[in-house]
Amino acid sequence: MKTLEIIGFKRANLGKAQTKELRNESYVPGVLYGGAEQVHFYAPAILFRDLVYSPEVYEVDLNIEGTHYRAIMQDVQFHPVNEMLLHVDFLELQDDKPVKMEIPVKMVGTSPGVIVGGKLVTKLRKLKVKALPANLPDYIEVDISDLELGKSIKVGKINTGGNYEILTNTLAPVATVTIPRALKSAQMEEARGKK
Repeated sequence: MKTLEIIGFKRANLGKAQTKELRNESYVPGVLYGGAEQVHFYAPAILFRDLVYSPEVYEVDLNIEGTHYRAIMQDVQFHPVNEMLLHVDFLELQDDKPVKMEIPVKMVGTSPGVIVGGKLVTKLRKLKVKALPANLPDYIEVDISDLELGKSIKVGKINTGGNYEILTNTLAPVATVTIPRALKSAQMEEARGKK
């Protein structure tokens, strides 16, 4: 898993006025939990860009006034109108405690359904996974080399081969090959011609 460093500062006051002041100065308030104690901090908004606006999964090295914490991002809050980053929650990683995390899906192989004119539609871009921090994958590979026209690959059919458990509903489709309208009408014309 890739690592990203975020340098932050402890927060003394947790009130609304100070929080608003921090945001006006381009800082993002955050909280780290899951360890011995909760740590409230703030960090420059620019440091969150690669973490928040990326499909990648990162282990975060939170450097709060010289104290380093290994963490993963658990939740992020945006302003409903201007999409400004308002708050970030982190979970401290401990080697012996499993964590739940959303992991991106990566399609591998070539679908026979796409070759004959179908369109590959990704239904799930991320899957929820439970694992020890050392076993968290960067992505989950989904083999689409057997995916025919009009068929789907469901979560339950994914071969993990890893030391992690997929928590997403096993019946949920991950990818589907749809039949385009032009191809459907050609198939219907062909069926009529055979009658």
